[in-house]
Amino acid sequence: MTEFVKVARVEDIAPGERKFHEFDYETVIILNVNGEFYCIADLCSHDDGPLADGPLNGHSIECPRHGACFDVRTGAVLALPATAAIPTYDVKVEDGFVYIENLDE
Repeated sequence: MTEFVKVARVEDIAPGERKFHEFDYETVIILNVNGEFYCIADLCSHDDGPLADGPLNGHSIECPRHGACFDVRTGAVLALPATAAIPTYDVKVEDGFVYIENLDE
């Protein structure tokens, strides 16, 4: 069974905004896209660079280094130069809080 960790109140991540969470071995980005929350690795599969400052356009996040784009819902590649998907993680919202899959378990 998947363990979850509380990361924020729903209102702490406004639509179009993001929040970062650091686990022992990985940093993730929690994104609010029109009231829906998604969690992705802060890692471009093209060159292992961070996606942290990449522009978010709908469900697409662009790597600020070389322009690769990924679907935040699935991790799928939407634009080269990346050819491999990025990791995505489970998110749930309960009682006004956002929870993400616990990667330290």
